Amino acid sequence: MRMWSFLCVWVVLVSSACAQKPALAVVEKLSGSVGFYTAEGKRVGGVRVSVHPHEMILSPDRRYLYVTDNGVVWLTDPGEGDNTVSIIEVESRKKIGVVDLGKFRRPHGIDIHAGSGRMVVTTEKPPGLLLIDPAGRKVLRRYELEGAVPHMVLFGPEGEWAYASDTGSTTVAAVHLKSGKVKLIPSGPRPQGAVRSPDGKRMYVTNSEGTSISIIDTDKQERVGSIRTSLGPRRIALTPDGKTLVYNLQPGDALGFAEVAGGKETGVIRLSGRPLSLTMSGDGRLAYAGVQDQDKVFVISVPQRKIVRVFETPQGAGPDPVVPLAGGRRAAHREKRLVRGGPGGLRAVPHPGHGGDQEGNAPGLLRSPQEC
Repeated sequence: MRMWSFLCVWVVLVSSACAQKPALAVVEKLSGSVGFYTAEGKRVGGVRVSVHPHEMILSPDRRYLYVTDNGVVWLTDPGEGDNTVSIIEVESRKKIGVVDLGKFRRPHGIDIHAGSGRMVVTTEKPPGLLLIDPAGRKVLRRYELEGAVPHMVLFGPEGEWAYASDTGSTTVAAVHLKSGKVKLIPSGPRPQGAVRSPDGKRMYVTNSEGTSISIIDTDKQERVGSIRTSLGPRRIALTPDGKTLVYNLQPGDALGFAEVAGGKETGVIRLSGRPLSLTMSGDGRLAYAGVQDQDKVFVISVPQRKIVRVFETPQGAGPDPVVPLAGGRRAAHREKRLVRGGPGGLRAVPHPGHGGDQEGNAPGLLRSPQEC
């Protein structure tokens, strides 16, 4: 009898621990934190990084998060900003160090190459691109991009080239990382986000002050077409089958969908505010959009093209990109259940006078027992 009681207690404890395991990491730009959330939107932890972090990427082995500590809220804001990339261990949910960028400040876009393990990061002051060894926590090389406002960046399929959008112009800079050679590829007005096709032969680049997504051939390194969109696409993701593009439409408080084969926008979903980010689950079933001004994250079913959940971050957190942490069948199963679950949400309980803490909990958030 005692053995059965013990087993029952053990099952309850394990089930509770699994339920609290985070599925998502969210850059909380305004509070200078990264928050950890369950798939249902419950915040189960957080960590301070630096002032106004912007972008974040998960290491290929899913053990670490790398966060660009930009230091200002908006690209157009004055100021020297910060000069680090924070490193967070996912399992412990702790910041374990930084990559010091030295005189290169206001890091923004970031990508990591699975084969080499190396990282590329754009900086705004001075404008340029950095090649980084994240394991050694050091800058290996800096590249001039022939542009004033480098923004987002992606590795090419083999890791030999990197592609950085210059949102102060109409071009994307293709950088040969060994020689330093730079080729400017015409895109459109103020290019920003980009995503690769599954085979790496195409790159889709949003033109944030236009109504199009440019299609770039990575072999020819030239624009070979475009997809018409609503005004202002900024961040972008592609389903794993390479068929459907999803992107935020910041000026229109919306998300857009476009079919690659048809070359045109096929749908728009309205949100309650301006989405600053757009990311996607590994299986392509869910898209995530952070609405910084409302402290909300919208979860969208890509197949159904509808909002399936809205969850709130702490007041004043200012959510930006969302990074799914899990992979494989368990994550896909959890995401499928979420799609079936329908709209809903969780709200943090305010606690008067709570002034925040070292774990990245913004003022006004009552910590859950798991964070104590």
